Amino acid sequence: MACVVKQINVKARTPGERGLPKGSVDSAFVGRGGLVGDFNVYRHEEIGDDPDSAILIMPVEMIEELNSEGWPVKPGDLGENLTTSGIPYSSFSVGKTFTAGKVRLQISRACDPCDNLFLLPYVQKLRGPAFLKTMLGRRGWYARVVEEGWVKTGDPVAEARA
Repeated sequence: MACVVKQINVKARTPGERGLPKGSVDSAFVGRGGLVGDFNVYRHEEIGDDPDSAILIMPVEMIEELNSEGWPVKPGDLGENLTTSGIPYSSFSVGKTFTAGKVRLQISRACDPCDNLFLLPYVQKLRGPAFLKTMLGRRGWYARVVEEGWVKTGDPVAEARA
């Protein structure tokens, strides 16, 4: 199976809104601070644009696993910037480096679930605590941008040498 960028997800700065769900775009420039055109309130206001949290990656295989458990998650819903296909969730770990299109990313930390997931219409407050528990250890991976560049849907994703 080919390892590819299945979807690229962004959300423009919108006063009063958080960074999810994100909508898909065909391509984007990835700078040191993340995808151009994407604004994440948490990343900007709470962690001061920490470069170790520039990009959030989620394998579609994890989304499919959540679907099989009854959660109707779609790519972009969890706030991820890159939805990948062909690389299992367990293949990502801190320190590993990946290329996606012309971009080189290094995994910096796992993303912890947060109350912003309550914003999803199928979660909301009623099912929020159960969803947060479901997402523990499954929310995606933050990465720093080692080499800037363009990424487009369908680009290959591969583990690279650090």
